Parts: sequence; C-alpha cells; structure tokens
Amino acid sequence: MDDVSKIRGTTIVSVRRYNKVVIAGDGQVTFGDKVVMKNTTRKVHRICKGKVIAGFAGVSADALALLERLEGTLEKYSGQLTRACVELTKDCRMDKYMRKLEAMMIVADANSSMIITGTGDVLESDDQVLAIGSGGTFATAAARALLENTDFGAEDIAKKAMKIASDLCIYTNNNITSESIEY
Repeated sequence: MDDVSKIRGTTIVSVRRYNKVVIAGDGQVTFGDKVVMKNTTRKVHRICKGKVIAGFAGVSADALALLERLEGTLEKYSGQLTRACVELTKDCRMDKYMRKLEAMMIVADANSSMIITGTGDVLESDDQVLAIGSGGTFATAAARALLENTDFGAEDIAKKAMKIASDLCIYTNNNITSESIEY
C-alpha cells in the first residue's frame, strides 16, 4: 500500500449509525501542490441500481477505472458487495495495469463498508467509520469523536467530519456531497 498511501487531494468519509450508512466527499481537484483546478467535482456515486454507494480518492483516471471495474464485478456477482470487492482485488493483483492504480475507494451497502485500494487490498472497518485521502485521518478522528459524544445521525456526523477535515487539509474543500443508504 506504499504508493497509495501517498495519495493527496480529496477526503472521503463513511459513517454508519441508526440503520443508515453515508459516504461523503469534498469537491476539490488539485493539480500538483499549488493549483486548485476545480471546486465542484462529485466523487461520491450510487452504483448497482442504487444498492451500493462509492466514494473515491486519488488520480482521477485511476479512480474512475477502479469504479468502473467494481461496477462490472458487482454485476457479475449479482450485487454481492463483499464478494465483488474480493474478486476485484484479486483481479487487481493479477492485472499489470490494475495493480498500479493510484486510487482508493470506500464502498458500502446495507451490510458492509470497505476500503478498496488500487494495489489490490480490501479492508473492512472495525467500527462505524472509514476515511481515505489526504484529510482521512482528520475526518476519522472527528467522526469517531462525534459518534462517541453526540446523538447525531450518520449524515450529520459525516458532514461535520468533512467540514473539520476541510478546515485542516489544504487538499480538501468544504463543497461536500454525500449519498446514503437506509437499511
């Protein structure tokens, strides 16, 4: 996961609480260390006929390639997210192009939330929070504190965690989009 850990730009956070899972992300696209190219990019999407939500970080072309592959794998395995993620990461490890993707995704359905890396890793959360990207550690800390100390719902926690991350991370803005699934 060495190359992927260098991903800068973007923060994506996922929170589960009160029978709802939310993925939220910022809208900033940067070019290098000094230029903001766009402020309103949508990095969180519904896939698999709305049964799965996904948010991505990393090199845009690589992230979109990973998202496209996941959609195909979900279709192949009848929307079974866990199985599709495992099969996708196997494919990533076998495919010379795919195993070098500089991208990560958080994906979630009614039953599980996972991180998929472009290097072929799939990780499931130990708790109700997952985050990736340059502001991921800020968003994780904020979301965990809000989970422990408030009665806020998943959407409020995700958005507040993103706001905190955007205040601290120069590669993350506060143009936040989110998608959710109730279960």
